[in-house]
Amino acid sequence: MTPLAGIVAVVAVSAVTIGIGAFGLRISRTTGDFYVASRTVGPVANASAISGEYLSAASFLGVAGLVLTRGVDSLWYPVGWTAGYLVLLVFVAAPLRRSGAYTLPDFAQLRVESRHARSVASVLVVLIGVIYLVPQFQGAGLTLRSLTGAPPWVGEVTVALVVLLIVASGGMRSITLVQAFQYWLKLAALLVPVCFLLVAWRRDQVPSAGRLDVADWVEPLGGAHGLYLTYSLILATFLGTMGLPHVVVRFYTNRDGRSARRTTVAVLGLLSCFYLLPPVYGVLGRVYAFDLVRSGRGDSVVLELPSRVLGGSAGDLLTAVLGAGAFAAFLSTSSGLVVSIGGVVSQDLLSRRLDGVTAFRVASSAGALATLGLTLASSGLAVAHAVELAFTVAASTFCPLLLLGIWWRRLTAAGAVAGLVVGGGLSTTAVLLTMFGAGLSGGPGTVVAQPALVTVPLAFLVMVTVSLATSPPPQVSRTMVRLHTPEHLALDRGSYHPERRGEEPARRRH
Repeated sequence: MTPLAGIVAVVAVSAVTIGIGAFGLRISRTTGDFYVASRTVGPVANASAISGEYLSAASFLGVAGLVLTRGVDSLWYPVGWTAGYLVLLVFVAAPLRRSGAYTLPDFAQLRVESRHARSVASVLVVLIGVIYLVPQFQGAGLTLRSLTGAPPWVGEVTVALVVLLIVASGGMRSITLVQAFQYWLKLAALLVPVCFLLVAWRRDQVPSAGRLDVADWVEPLGGAHGLYLTYSLILATFLGTMGLPHVVVRFYTNRDGRSARRTTVAVLGLLSCFYLLPPVYGVLGRVYAFDLVRSGRGDSVVLELPSRVLGGSAGDLLTAVLGAGAFAAFLSTSSGLVVSIGGVVSQDLLSRRLDGVTAFRVASSAGALATLGLTLASSGLAVAHAVELAFTVAASTFCPLLLLGIWWRRLTAAGAVAGLVVGGGLSTTAVLLTMFGAGLSGGPGTVVAQPALVTVPLAFLVMVTVSLATSPPPQVSRTMVRLHTPEHLALDRGSYHPERRGEEPARRRH
């Protein structure tokens, strides 16, 4: 592919993204605009934005690469990432919106009435956001290298700078518009080229049996520790979705709990449509780009296929379309992650020194730049596996907090803190060992590579055990009513103001 076409694609996506973000600046004035878009986003727009934010580098590039290299076992990634929203819909979406909080730390403080729980939750939000940001920056470097031949760090720096521009300009209101647009761009960017590729495959009648009918590729649960790895992956992806800060914060932008549920149903439909496409690229890669498996470049199969199947100007054009979609994936997900990091850091560390909007901008910039430095220092991982590690930490921390906090009135501050520390500490240790290439071999190495099957049950057990040994918060009955009462009922729900973190929910007389 000629570098010019790739450069044009990247510049075009970046320019449109910055332009939409600049428009968001014109309608973003208050702190509520920057944090939760003043809670005025409708279900359709929010579902498009959530899908655009959720479909990251792992979805656009990583799933196809894993299907190419590992086969049918890798289909659990898109299945788990989609099914996670079903769990979110049933158990979390509406009560979380009714809480009235801005962030997960706000919810932790509201539910267990403890600033210590808030502090631990804040650290975990930043940690998960950073772990999730690293593969987005890595994917951008991979994409720009495939499109133009530039060193990986060029793509990583480019994404970081564009994200800083759109997030610092208009906050949540800006990126809602950006991410809604980018979902449809990503869907079209995968759908249009795959139609041409499938037609060419049928026309060429390329024999595929020798490369597709390989036992360890078409049979699930194969290889050493296959059963453990599969169930650990299922647990991480099914339960990790509800604990991702950049996903959860989206439900605070809905008008009410009913709107949050409708948003989640729409997200399930949009994600299901999208995830039909990456596995097709993986199968085509097995036919046309099998050498990428041996060279360890499976993540680039989506970008490599057009030039190998079609060649010429048609191949260049379709590669540029895919490159634009991939870059949109990195920008949309990175934007949401930077907002979640900036929201927490600005509230907990900078709000007493700077006004709300300035604190948000400073915190967002610091988070993005620090993650960029970590990306440049970390060892290369398969993009989808790197994202899975973030899901593991989320499933081991915020998933127990949300499920027990919403549905079990006996959860206490001590239990919440203990579970967050144990689940977060163990899963984060495993993630760091894996990211920096210090994993173990044999059974221990398998657990370190995918620790969710150990860390998630342990976090639940610690939260329940410690909570049973301690006293529940004094206002727990009021809080539980608030979480489970539909908004249209005329009850005294109280109000929660994140800027008054030391106070309990305000009360009003009937």
